[in-house]
Amino acid sequence: MSAAVAIRNLHKTYADGHVGLAGIDLTIEAGEFYGLLGENGAGKTTAIGIVSSLVRPGDGDVRVFDHDIRHDAESAKRQIGLVPQEPNFNGYEPVGEIVLTQAAYYGVPPKEARRRARHYLEVLELWDRRGQLARNLSGGLKRRLMIARALIHQPRLLLLDEPTAGVDVSQRHRMWTFLRELNASGTTIVLTTHYLEEAEALCRRVGIIDRGRMLAEDETPSLLRRLQTQTLVLDLAAPCRDLPQLDGVTARAPTPETLELELPHDYAVNEVFAQLSAQGIRVMSLRNKSHRLEELFLRLVGRDSATEAAG
Repeated sequence: MSAAVAIRNLHKTYADGHVGLAGIDLTIEAGEFYGLLGENGAGKTTAIGIVSSLVRPGDGDVRVFDHDIRHDAESAKRQIGLVPQEPNFNGYEPVGEIVLTQAAYYGVPPKEARRRARHYLEVLELWDRRGQLARNLSGGLKRRLMIARALIHQPRLLLLDEPTAGVDVSQRHRMWTFLRELNASGTTIVLTTHYLEEAEALCRRVGIIDRGRMLAEDETPSLLRRLQTQTLVLDLAAPCRDLPQLDGVTARAPTPETLELELPHDYAVNEVFAQLSAQGIRVMSLRNKSHRLEELFLRLVGRDSATEAAG
């Protein structure tokens, strides 16, 4: 089976001299859930734009399910559903009509288009709003509408550019469930996000891009193993007034009842407990802190938390 996305030595320099991409290589296999991480201006949106044919490519080669985007752009685009960062539909058009119009654009027969529209609008909790003007939807519902529109022609590849930015936590988790199910059904998903915990929760592989270059790419657990430390979260039996003094361990207190301890991977956890007990601190539960991609990201791009806080 051909790769969903194959990028070779892709460069992109804009008219103002800004380098969007500086020669990236990337292969995303069919059926993957892939995360592309980077700060604003890192190049991730440029890469998504080139793959979807919204941005003119520079030097290099890009193929979508073996369709060359330069010489067979129409075939390539039919494989893709794109959800951009910002809403780009007519806000004075009803929700249902926006989805059906997109179906007509791709030549989906009317009866099948109505069936699919109902399916996706129901799954994304928009069916009861199908007659409502899109401009009256909340930000989170507008993003769901863009996903329904992107899926109406049943693409093999879904490109999501910051799909949950500005969406509240409960809606974000419902979106995660939908995307996992969609990926499990066979749709390849490429996600760009600022929420590093989102990539850690959803993506099998992650690429980290900075200033147009790919800094690292691997399966998510393998990337996380590059960290030489682990962070433990301890729930305490009673509030802790002062941070404990622990040998070779960095302690933080996100709340009075919680400690976060950063320690080397080979550090004996029993030694931690012994030191805490000696200082009168009793631990009720212990767990590894997830969402550690942020720490790895900052290390790879050459920034630390202090620098970020100061900036």
